[in-house]
Amino acid sequence: MITLPDFRQKQVLFIQTERGKSNKIKFQNDNIVFSKDDDVINKVSCHRVFAAFVIGDVTVTSELMKQGRRFGVSFFFLKNNFDVYASINAAAEGNYLLRMRQYAVTEAEELFIAKQIVKNKVKNQLRLLHSRHLEGELKMKENEIMRSIDDVKVCDSLRGIEGNVSKEFFGTYFKEINWWMRMPRVKPDIPNFLLDMGYTMMFNFVDALLLLYGFDTYKGCYHKLFFQRKSLACDIVEPFRSIIDREVLKIHTLKMLGKDDFKVRDGKIISTFEVSRKYAQVFLEAIMKNKDPIYKYVQGFYRFMMNSEKNPFPEFIISR
Repeated sequence: MITLPDFRQKQVLFIQTERGKSNKIKFQNDNIVFSKDDDVINKVSCHRVFAAFVIGDVTVTSELMKQGRRFGVSFFFLKNNFDVYASINAAAEGNYLLRMRQYAVTEAEELFIAKQIVKNKVKNQLRLLHSRHLEGELKMKENEIMRSIDDVKVCDSLRGIEGNVSKEFFGTYFKEINWWMRMPRVKPDIPNFLLDMGYTMMFNFVDALLLLYGFDTYKGCYHKLFFQRKSLACDIVEPFRSIIDREVLKIHTLKMLGKDDFKVRDGKIISTFEVSRKYAQVFLEAIMKNKDPIYKYVQGFYRFMMNSEKNPFPEFIISR
């Protein structure tokens, strides 16, 4: 498992391929080497890379996959619309003690974990609202919301509370950008398009960290088992969604949106890769700015899972 001092030296690579050229990523002398038509474009030491996001068609070597796992480097392969279609994850699959603990978690323990995750998410949403003096009724109801979370007996009720709070949060926080409603993956408007992009990148970053500790990221607590869904990664990403929410609002308030950046096709917002890369870079920088607290949260969750009597449940508090 990677230590925090080592993790602080790590970076996330963002590799853009080019249509019509032979794009290739290979391993050479402890370096990740990216080339186009055999011309080297970039070379980075494996010791300094935590994850690489590769957009577009590319050729990878078997040696790269082998050495990537050895050095703890995860690769995520994305379409030009930034949807992930494949990944090569570095993982501590042999941590059987952790997985035994995961599979032995009781329903009561799962509910406790789910409550802590939702509470943390709500606290960060309130902090974002406070930073813009928009707390309103939601802030007045904070104690009531927390009590209702404590009182729930099943996760279905917890999801109802979280959904209601998030609906009010989005409507208040994004009201100045003509917010309509949150529609994951549907991309009916620009805010939803940007949220999907940022949440996806944060999700993959968190998933990669969980895998380094040896978690089975399909076995969640708040998000239950569902075919091909990484439920644990869905759980742990919740407190960090506020990081992306803040960046989406910042993109609008700083007037980064170009009038020709987006188009509508079949009722969905679309954009070119060149344009999308500009916004993806904003999210990557925000993730890297917060990489230490994200790492500490995952580390704290690992320690809690291994011994909940000695280790408290972690908490992430977004800066104002």
